[in-house]
Parts: sequence; structure tokens; C-alpha cells
Amino acid sequence: MEALTNRVKPVDRRPMSFLEKIYLPAIMKGMSITFGHMFKKRPTINYPEKTRPFSPVFRGLQILNRDEEGRENCTACGLCAVACPAEAITMEGAERKPGEEHLYREEKYAAKYEINMLRCIFCGLCEEACPKDAIYLSETFAPANYQRKGFIYGKDDLLIPDPKTEPEAYAKAKGNRANKETVK
Repeated sequence: MEALTNRVKPVDRRPMSFLEKIYLPAIMKGMSITFGHMFKKRPTINYPEKTRPFSPVFRGLQILNRDEEGRENCTACGLCAVACPAEAITMEGAERKPGEEHLYREEKYAAKYEINMLRCIFCGLCEEACPKDAIYLSETFAPANYQRKGFIYGKDDLLIPDPKTEPEAYAKAKGNRANKETVK
């Protein structure tokens, strides 16, 4: 115990000056910092009215793509499900029936396609694994929900709108991705 008391430095007991007693220099220093921050650009934004621009590498909600004729690109090969480290993607393949050529590009298609957003880590490996460019990560945030079943997105939720019947919705869902594809 005596060794600890020997290490403690003595407190400087010099008398305070008049300015130190009234804390005027400390108050002025604090006010100068406050006034300096008042005239700087604010780092926050008013979200609903203004939106921050996305980074070019932003990975948001998954979308199942269609071709220009409105047919689904997915052939249910399962590479996206295998590549997913979180095992968030499940699918079931089916054979295209005669007369369904206008709905599906290939003879095999995804009859059931689900992504569990609670498991998804938005890594983009599903997008890289797909040989048909059938899935990509858009510039859309995953919306909030109060129930777990609302975070399991089925094929109907993930499919991009048909470019023939809904061209405005298709262009909006494509976002800046359409511009990036024309540059390539």
C-alpha cells in the first residue's frame, strides 16, 4: 500500500488567477467552437424529402430479371442458391409446357423462387454466379416489416415488371442499371 502512495504526484495548489476564477477563457473557447459548427455544412439530410445518392457499388434488394420480350431469364440452374453463403435462396425447377414460350426463355424455369431477407447478407455472390443475368441487386432498400413471414420474398415479389405491359415500372425498377449496361 505504501508503494502506491509514493507514486501519486502531488496536486498543484497554486492560486487561480481572476480570469480562471470566472471561467471566461473556457466559456469563450466553447462559444467559438459552437459558432464554428453553426456555419459548416450539415452532415445529416432530411430523408423523406431528400435522398442521398447511392454509391456505384451499392447492393440492395434482389430482382429477378426479364428479357426485352417479357420472358423470365431464370432457368432454375441453382447456381445462385449454391453460391449464397447464408443459404437464403431456395428454388424449385419445372419444365415449360407447350404454349408457355412467351413466359419463359428456356425449357426449364423456376416454379418456386424464394429469398429469405432475414438471412441475406447482400454480398452479391448470387448475382455473380448467375450465367443468365437473371438476378441482380438493385438500388432499392429492403423495406421494413413487423412479421418474419413478410421478409420471405417469393417469385411474385422479386420479378421485375413486364417491359411490354408496364414500361414505366420496368424502367424504374431497372434504375441506373440500364445506364450501366449501355456503357458496357
